[in-house]
Amino acid sequence: MIANDLYQFVSYCKKIQPQTQQDIKQFFEGVLLFPYDNELLLQAYLFLNIKSLFPYCHELLLFEKSPIADYTDLGKCDFVYLTLKGNLFLIETKFIDTVAKGATERKRRNKHRNKVFEQVITLKNRFSEYWDIRLDQLECGVFTTDPEVDWRGNGVNVVTQSITIENLERWRKNYRKNNYT
Repeated sequence: MIANDLYQFVSYCKKIQPQTQQDIKQFFEGVLLFPYDNELLLQAYLFLNIKSLFPYCHELLLFEKSPIADYTDLGKCDFVYLTLKGNLFLIETKFIDTVAKGATERKRRNKHRNKVFEQVITLKNRFSEYWDIRLDQLECGVFTTDPEVDWRGNGVNVVTQSITIENLERWRKNYRKNNYT
């Protein structure tokens, strides 16, 4: 990807996601007031704490959009950030219920762990093919509520971060108390 290609991609992103960073922040802060969706709560945490989780992420370009024009059947990427180095960073999130017990729940957790890595790696390859971006200019991350995924990214070149469900809920309550009282 050359600088002009990056400019074209950033222009494309601004057309399909014209909201400012402040607008997006207000959206995610609103999620904290009405936490009806655990995945969205996890995404709010990620957005509002991006610098501590993935410090090289500079500007959010896309959120919950298909990076491949209008082909949502090819998958949507949870977050696409422009990095400080001028690369693109794709992040997939997954709220994984680590509290539920039993063999079925263990299988479900393992399926979710595998799926989130599969999603981000598949999106990276599709992104590269569609936008003609070199793979070394695309970085990937996974953010979940399951610390078990932290080591899984090592062999597949995916940066992993996690927060426990308990800490996520504690953060939500403290954020609301500190910002809305």
